[in-house]
Amino acid sequence: MSDYVLSCCSTVDLTEEYLRKRNIEYIPFHFEIDGKEYFDDMGHSMPYTVFYQKMTDGAATRTSQVSAGEYEKVFERFLKKGMDIIHVTLSSGISGTINSANVAKEMLAEKYPERKIYIIDSLAASGGYGLLMDGAADKRDEGLSVEELAAWIEENKLRLHHWFFTTDLTYLVRGGRVSKVSGYFGNLLSICPLLNVDFMGRLIPRYKIRTKKKVLAETLARMKEHAEGGQEYSGKVFINDSACRRDSDELAEMIRKEFPHIDGEIFQNSIGTTIGSHTGPGTVALFFWGDKRID
Repeated sequence: MSDYVLSCCSTVDLTEEYLRKRNIEYIPFHFEIDGKEYFDDMGHSMPYTVFYQKMTDGAATRTSQVSAGEYEKVFERFLKKGMDIIHVTLSSGISGTINSANVAKEMLAEKYPERKIYIIDSLAASGGYGLLMDGAADKRDEGLSVEELAAWIEENKLRLHHWFFTTDLTYLVRGGRVSKVSGYFGNLLSICPLLNVDFMGRLIPRYKIRTKKKVLAETLARMKEHAEGGQEYSGKVFINDSACRRDSDELAEMIRKEFPHIDGEIFQNSIGTTIGSHTGPGTVALFFWGDKRID
């Protein structure tokens, strides 16, 4: 067993069971819906089906990041046990949570000068962030030291690819990523934008594609272009969706046919309440290891 803890935020959009199996700790973000605040705790406080139905019915959502005090409380629990910490945060291109984590680190460094605390910006989100943590857990289990693992995460985090598409522009309009006029005509014309996370960890619209069938094909094409080894890719594949599992299943089946050497079963899970508050229902996100993101 390692003498350090590997932790992340709930925005990895994995399941609690998966994290427990991989021995990864997590700290929950917060979300607010119908004026009431909840923990983003992998669907315990509010099942994803309920959450997305409320959004579909018009409920407004807000999210808030982990506070410095919350980070401090969790980190100290492990420092007291004599353990070092690697905490990987949600992308700084999406959230300022890394600042809170660094404040907590500074406060605790004086109290535990003999301990090492690494705060790393994942430059990733949702299942891409989750896949990075999964890879880090593999390396930890191979015996990497805390210093070696922190360096490995920094060196490899930009090899995580994220491709998202949505069949409903409503929530991208609300978030300011698409204008109201573009959103109106986009929905009218069945535009399904394809987005990715760039090298600075920002969610960027890349293509405007008409119809779900075509955007599924384009998503698959991006994996063929960027996956490590092309169609000989032998790494893991994660897919997350927000209340549109049929679309997720269809993409998964397409990938199985075109990438026969992937590692194990494709992991499929819901987009969590923090990321989902901004993407809304109708979003599918694909994650895999590939070439380094350079734009």
